[in-house]
Amino acid sequence: MFRPDSRQGLTLLGSGLALLLAVEYWGLKPLNKAMFCGLILLVAAYILWRLRRSASDGHSAADASLPPESWCRPVILVTGDTVPLFGNRNHHETGQGWYLNVRQPDELFALAERLALHSPSLLPQLSVMLAVVPGLHASADVFTQQQSGWLRAFLQCRRVLNGLPPLRTVIWSSSGDDGTYWFSLTAERPQLQFLPEKRAGLPLSEWVAQNARYVHLALRLQSVMQWYAGQFAASHSASPCQIGLCLTPVPALADNLWQQYVAGLTTLAPENTVSPLSLPLPDRLLSGIPRRSGISRGLRTVRMAGLMLGLFLALAMLFSFIHNQRLIRSVTDHLALWRSLPDEATAAKTLARNALIRDRTLLDEWQRSGEPVRFGLGLYQGMRLTVPVNAAIHRWAPPPPPVPVIQQVVQGPQTVRLNSLSLFESGRATLKAGSGKVLIHALMNIRARPGWLIVIAGHTDSTGSAHSNQLLSLRRAEAVRNWMRDTGDVPESCFAVQGYGHDRPVSANDTAAGRARNRRVEISLVPQADACRVADELTRSSQDDGHF
Repeated sequence: MFRPDSRQGLTLLGSGLALLLAVEYWGLKPLNKAMFCGLILLVAAYILWRLRRSASDGHSAADASLPPESWCRPVILVTGDTVPLFGNRNHHETGQGWYLNVRQPDELFALAERLALHSPSLLPQLSVMLAVVPGLHASADVFTQQQSGWLRAFLQCRRVLNGLPPLRTVIWSSSGDDGTYWFSLTAERPQLQFLPEKRAGLPLSEWVAQNARYVHLALRLQSVMQWYAGQFAASHSASPCQIGLCLTPVPALADNLWQQYVAGLTTLAPENTVSPLSLPLPDRLLSGIPRRSGISRGLRTVRMAGLMLGLFLALAMLFSFIHNQRLIRSVTDHLALWRSLPDEATAAKTLARNALIRDRTLLDEWQRSGEPVRFGLGLYQGMRLTVPVNAAIHRWAPPPPPVPVIQQVVQGPQTVRLNSLSLFESGRATLKAGSGKVLIHALMNIRARPGWLIVIAGHTDSTGSAHSNQLLSLRRAEAVRNWMRDTGDVPESCFAVQGYGHDRPVSANDTAAGRARNRRVEISLVPQADACRVADELTRSSQDDGHF
């Protein structure tokens, strides 16, 4: 059981953990997530409202009579004939126990519940005592009905409190003198035990043998037990764990049950004794009760909070495991599809490869910025998927679209663009065999003439370092310049050579087709007044015969 404030805290904790599960770990769609979170908030608000209402309707006066949680002795809920024991008081505190006055049967369960709510650690020390004073009852039928009502309330209390508390029956009867004598009968000691003050119990037979003057008390005890067995025990639907008997002056009504029983048994006139205002509490019966320590309210709250956190962690790990398995299955399916397609099925293979590229992009992003929470808790499997995905992507690439060997772009008077791979091997700056035909066909309209500068510019894609790309592009441009110069016998003053590396792309470098377009040598004529002025006659003769 928990106090309202602790239950409110547990409600807030539980609703917060449920919201965290729904938002971060469950993986719901946005609409379903919003609906589920709204439901959690509504349920939490309703529970908090009920707790606040029950707290405002609490029994502050009754709670004031409850023992503190640090109480380490028996707690007795006294039912039955409680007036001679309590008067108008709600409780009695003694050196042996804490006695709580239960005036009506319907108050028994409510008081036990409040006690469990206020001090749950005292539940193992809780018991119910049914007080019986035969001298206060004149009708046997009314007495039996009252006892049945108390026992029904006790059984209801035990069902709700999981078998707690035990029942003790204590009978107060007249002793015939001014003395007070306590006796006990338990399952462990089925014979009546005399309970002297501050000493261990003594069997009744031994006590009478030591004190012959108390023989009349033994006879009176025998009569009380016979009355109990004949009239009171027959109404019991629950067996008490202890029966206590107290022979002492008791308050009495005229013609009460005990007097009726004695008169019917002996035909003697009822004895006249002075009736006291109160009866002694059964502290001597409590001295033999073992003291137990239960679980405190704070510890129960901590245990429940730990249980909630454990359940949250288990569900979070379950959801994380499910999401990681889905990720593995998705990437594995994409890999299996890509491997099952032949290289000739270019369209299908390209689509499968694009799916792997999307997977790699997602995995790389999670590796840089951290995986989502729903994949965490030490179960993330994306790292081991990156290697096979990268291997598959780099093992095959779709063939680039056919790129014309010659692409003429008008820049100034004229610009000719040559595909570098049609002239050079990859990474090299030496013209391939047979590249002369390509150059002759491409440069038919590029002629050296005075006042025009032949500008040869080399370009590469972004593969490799910037320095190596710039040097390669420059060397390729020089190789083309040397071929034009030597083949056409063109003066070197007619040429300008430039190497731009990958600084001036004409297409994006993130695709094979784009990189192919960026690997090029561009030749253009640029007007320059003092260009190509040496050996005019040679220049004219070269123009006439169609050579450079």
